[in-house]
Amino acid sequence: MERIDWAGTGWEELAARVGRVRLPGWDCTTGLVVGDGAALLIDTGSSLREGARLRADVRRLLGGDARVTHIALTHPHFDHVLGTAVFSGAEVYGAVGMDALFAHPGARDELCADAVRQGVDPAAAAEAAELLVTPHHRVCGEWTLDLGGGVQVLLANIGPAHSGHDLVVCVPGTRETVFCGDLVEESGEPQAGPDAAPRHWPAALDRLLALGGPDAAYVPGHGSVVNAGFLRAQRAELAARFGVS
Repeated sequence: MERIDWAGTGWEELAARVGRVRLPGWDCTTGLVVGDGAALLIDTGSSLREGARLRADVRRLLGGDARVTHIALTHPHFDHVLGTAVFSGAEVYGAVGMDALFAHPGARDELCADAVRQGVDPAAAAEAAELLVTPHHRVCGEWTLDLGGGVQVLLANIGPAHSGHDLVVCVPGTRETVFCGDLVEESGEPQAGPDAAPRHWPAALDRLLALGGPDAAYVPGHGSVVNAGFLRAQRAELAARFGVS
C-alpha cells in the first residue's frame, strides 16, 4: 500500500494509514483508517454538510473514486453521527442498543433539538435527523474488522459511561492508536449528560487502558492526542467527581 500524503490537508497523521481531523465548532474528532480497497471512518460530524466535507476529504486523500466503506460511530450524540447519511453504501457499526435508541419514537426529534441548542442551523439539523442512519452492525463485546492489506482494527463496546452506547476503535501498529470518542476529552471537562452512566465511567477508562496499553496514542473525542498518563489522571478526576472508586 502506498503511504498517504497528509501534508496540507488539514488532517493529522497518527500512524501509517491512520489519521484524524478536528472539525470546527465543537473541536470534534473524526478518524480515518485505510486498508487495501477499504476505508474506515470514525464518526461523521454534526450535519450532512460536515459529512460531505469528510467524504470529499477522503477522496482527495486517497485519490480517484475512493470512498468510505465502513463507519464506526463512537456514541449517539449529534456531533458524531449526523453526517452519516452522505456515505452511501458504507457498513455502519455501533454499540449494541444504539440501533434501538435511534428507532425509538422521538429519538430523531431529540437529536435535532440537541443540535439546534448547540448552534446547528435548524433546517440542517432537521434534514440530518430525518436521514439518520441506524447502525447495520451491533457490537457487543469486541469485533475485529479486516480492511485488507494487513490492516485490522478492533471495535470494542466498553460503555455505558459517557453515553449509554460507547464504542472505541483500536488500531494496532508500532504504537497502538485508540479512538476513544467522548470517553476522553482533552479540550474541556468530560461532559455527563442525561444519558451518561457516571458511576461506570472510571471502570470504562480502566478497560480502555487495558486495551491500548501504556504506550498507546489515545485520541479523544475533543482535543489533542493524549497518553496513558492523561487517561489515568482523568480517570481519577472522574472517580472523585462522581464518588466512585
